[in-house]
Amino acid sequence: MKNLFLAALCLFFAAAYGQETSSQFDGHKWEAPYLFPIPKDWTIERFLLPPFFAPQILYKGVEDIRFAPGWGDSKSEEYWSYAFLWYLDDKPLLTKTSLESDLKAYYTGLIKINSDSSKHANEKPIPVITEFELAKSYGSELASFTGTIQMLDFIARKPITLHCIMHSISCTETGKTILFFELSPKPFTHGIWKSLDQLWQDFKCKKS
Repeated sequence: MKNLFLAALCLFFAAAYGQETSSQFDGHKWEAPYLFPIPKDWTIERFLLPPFFAPQILYKGVEDIRFAPGWGDSKSEEYWSYAFLWYLDDKPLLTKTSLESDLKAYYTGLIKINSDSSKHANEKPIPVITEFELAKSYGSELASFTGTIQMLDFIARKPITLHCIMHSISCTETGKTILFFELSPKPFTHGIWKSLDQLWQDFKCKKS
């Protein structure tokens, strides 16, 4: 199944930012200063922050995404399973409230650009509900949160709940902050979380 998320991001990113910004940032050519591995058969996408579909998010930087091979296949055990990081110029004050607000704005905007208002006008609105709690942090993490994102699955056009783990770390080498998100509708006991967790474990602020 064609990856609708990737297609939408490419299309709307170009439309919103225009030729000048696109010439300044090409996510496929951009060389990240950090190490964020790309597992076999996983796909990637990168774009600038704040995202054009969620201007309420005030951070500046880059979003870098890793999609599991079955992300867009509703029959796959990897459906809607992916990870992304925010590589930020800012040093955000992370709280439960700020995280919930940012992710609500993010997914509300994402759903909007992936929904054709003329085709889906009669659908019952499904508001995005984000609920997070502070979790135990390990090592050099600034803070960690776990929670859920209840929203419209814009591929299947039905409700979905994404489970989420968010890690954060300060990269002293570059003066940047990393917010790292792992997401899947599968429970934390499912095997996909081993792959998602491995992405975080393999992340390095600086390439060797």
